[in-house]
Amino acid sequence: MSELPELSYALDTFYFLICGVLVMWMAAGFSMLEAGLVRSKNTAEILTKNIALFAIACTMYLLVGYYLMYSSDAGGFLPSLGALIGSENGVEAVLAGGDDAPYYSMRSDFFFQVVFVATAMSIVSGAVAERMKLWAFLAFAVVMTGFIYPVSGYWTWGGGWLAEVGYSDYAGSGIVHLAGAAAALAGVIVLGPRKGKYGKNGSIYAIPGANLPLATLGTFILWMGWFGFNGGSELKMSDVSSANNVAQVFVNTNAAAAGGVIAALILAKLWFRKADLTMSLNGALAGLVAITADPLSPSALGAALIGAVGGLLVVAAIVTLDKLKLDDPVGAISVHGVVGIWGVLAVPLTNSGAGFGPQIIGILGIFLWVFVASLIVWLILKAVMGIRVTEEEEYEGVDLTECGLEAYPEFGVAKS
Repeated sequence: MSELPELSYALDTFYFLICGVLVMWMAAGFSMLEAGLVRSKNTAEILTKNIALFAIACTMYLLVGYYLMYSSDAGGFLPSLGALIGSENGVEAVLAGGDDAPYYSMRSDFFFQVVFVATAMSIVSGAVAERMKLWAFLAFAVVMTGFIYPVSGYWTWGGGWLAEVGYSDYAGSGIVHLAGAAAALAGVIVLGPRKGKYGKNGSIYAIPGANLPLATLGTFILWMGWFGFNGGSELKMSDVSSANNVAQVFVNTNAAAAGGVIAALILAKLWFRKADLTMSLNGALAGLVAITADPLSPSALGAALIGAVGGLLVVAAIVTLDKLKLDDPVGAISVHGVVGIWGVLAVPLTNSGAGFGPQIIGILGIFLWVFVASLIVWLILKAVMGIRVTEEEEYEGVDLTECGLEAYPEFGVAKS
């Protein structure tokens, strides 16, 4: 803490809040990306999912999630049960200064953490797009954001058993992105592919998105928001060391995204004989996911290379998942899951304080918990209320059947 504790406290709180706002803006990025990559007849419904899941995530994390994640004993496996977000820091504790004094508002910490929860849930919405019932999805969002994510979050950032074994994940390649992808994978397996995506003879049919300019805008919004995602995870910037760290994190985050785009673009050209825009967009996101586990330790060039490997992996993963008939309309499982694993494994390459053993344990712990818990919830929802729209509703588009309106109504109006 600085010799001017009140000023430092105010500065770090303000920085934390602004970074949280940037991460909140990623909700707009996910909305635009997904709206661009689904067919026009499913656009209003995917947008409804995105704004509703954000509201549900904020509410459930306020009610129980934050307490589960940050109010439990160090080194434990099961979090303590409780509700709400606790009291604010007292003026006396802040002004006392010293190493043990709080250096940002507890409310700013909650705000920063709650937008991370919404990010994890946003990953799921794109993977199950165009054929899932809206209310089944929202019911899953309640459980995911209120209970499933906070438990593995407690294991790691909350000081639980994974933190004790030495798992290192600066801003959440595993904690946020792999968790979201694991939940999405479970949902995709239970849900099944879209009608017409896969032929009986093993053929794969592309289902193009309706609005690639919108998807590109969404990617740039996510790229921008990621500076808050990674930069805010430094937690403070009121001293020289922290300020320098924040600057390095911003530079590395940007370099990794650029590396992911370039690598994905080149591989797509070599593999498909064309510069595939959707692969380039996913390459940018893959680079960002890859560097999120440690955007501080690498050099800028090292970050670009880590992002480039992520860009290569995401192209290969998207093709592989299609061959396995795991239908993911936006490539979310590949971007956030496969590349999230790479990001976690890349940490020891540049951070001497991390080891491959704890990183692998962390990957397995997070994936198995979220996947199994999500699979159980998806199966319960399928049995109780059903999770998939009818074949006729899927053909007509879920905009009309689930929301009662169309995002692009003029498309269906005859012009004189």
